Amino acid sequence: MLRNQRRVQTGIHKVLDGLVFAISLWLAHGMRGAMDFEVFGGTAEIAPFERAYIWISLLLLFVAPFVLDTQGFYSRSAWPSRIQTAWPLAKASLLITLLIITVMFAFKIQLTRSVILIFSVLSVALAWAKEEATIRWQRRRLTRADLQKRIILLGSPEETQNMLNRIDHANDTSYRVVLEFNIDRDPIDRLLGLMHEHSANVVLINAGHTKFDKIEQVINACELEGVEVWLAADFFNTQIARTAVDDFHGVPLLVFHSAPAASLQGLAKQMIDFAGALAMLVLLSPVLLGCTLLVKITSPGPILFRQKRSGINGRPFTMYKFRSMATNAEQRKHELAAMNEMSGPVFKVANDPRITPAGRFLRRFSLDELPQLFNVLQGAMSLVGPRPLPVDETKRFEDLSHRRRLSVKPGLTCLWQISGRNEVNEFSDWIRLDLEYIDNWSLWLDIKILFRTIPVVFIGTGAK
Repeated sequence: MLRNQRRVQTGIHKVLDGLVFAISLWLAHGMRGAMDFEVFGGTAEIAPFERAYIWISLLLLFVAPFVLDTQGFYSRSAWPSRIQTAWPLAKASLLITLLIITVMFAFKIQLTRSVILIFSVLSVALAWAKEEATIRWQRRRLTRADLQKRIILLGSPEETQNMLNRIDHANDTSYRVVLEFNIDRDPIDRLLGLMHEHSANVVLINAGHTKFDKIEQVINACELEGVEVWLAADFFNTQIARTAVDDFHGVPLLVFHSAPAASLQGLAKQMIDFAGALAMLVLLSPVLLGCTLLVKITSPGPILFRQKRSGINGRPFTMYKFRSMATNAEQRKHELAAMNEMSGPVFKVANDPRITPAGRFLRRFSLDELPQLFNVLQGAMSLVGPRPLPVDETKRFEDLSHRRRLSVKPGLTCLWQISGRNEVNEFSDWIRLDLEYIDNWSLWLDIKILFRTIPVVFIGTGAK
């Protein structure tokens, strides 16, 4: 997981660095023209949109990241010093400048020498500025509690204290230790309740190999929950650890996860979520306004219904919907308990008497769900993912393996949504569809679900 995250981040930086060096060449040309000077004497120059100029720019897109990699630019620490950034940048820029000069001579390309000089300085300055901006953005972003990894440290007091010292020494704000669990004293059964209470993302086991029997129980429990386990494997040979395991501030780890790992596809999903939600809010603004007026005119009470739902790893968030029921709906829920058509902890009544006439129309075409686009923009939900359940229903899960549906962000639509949800009355079937989505997730699967959701909404096979 950690290694995958680093690979994704490195891939993004390589693309950005290639663009920075390519743009630097064009900016150098513009600056030289604006200042109208030539340090080394006049030389005939090709126009910036000539084919040779474009080919050099394209070459920089691929060559610059490669040269930076050879100078150790992408193997720096997560929070490098300025000298650790500037020195490899300067060396890489020099090598790239020499490569451009070589290409010029080899292909007899005429490029003003002052452009080359300005490029060599400008590329370092822009790449360094990009690194500074990225680090500042990451530090500000990772101080947000909702974006931090919430870790439960598990081991003996001495072992957990040693890991805490490592984390404190690294000054890494992307992680927050929410609990220290004493594996020698506390029962493993108690760990499950603490995981739910703290909405933990990770259980970091830093215990000796003599406790493997307890470690196995923890791993099995977390596997059912969909919570990652990081096993500090410093009892392994270091040579093997570098090739077979991940590491956390220098400690080898075995990572067990039963949810999709960090990847470029995952990053693309986040981008699609944000861009898609924003575009839909703009395009559907007349519909949102119409729904707002419909709820306001036809029924007394608030326009929006707000409810605490279980987000990723069970972390509660406030979900928004257009109100489709009477204002006393929650108080009357116990009166309808005998009419519940769904097995398990979920409450579902097809002809719910609490629904208003306007609400029935909104539900039929899933228009009541539109405000959840704001939840997507906030990062609490995704366009595609298991539907978020109320917190009290999540707490009533009888089978702990059902909690693995919480290992990914909840979504506006899912396999259950497009698979005849009104005909699914067994909670186990609902869970099966959610886990099928998690186990087979890909960006292409999300796209297929989104396209299959469109006719479901227009035909009106939404909630009744």
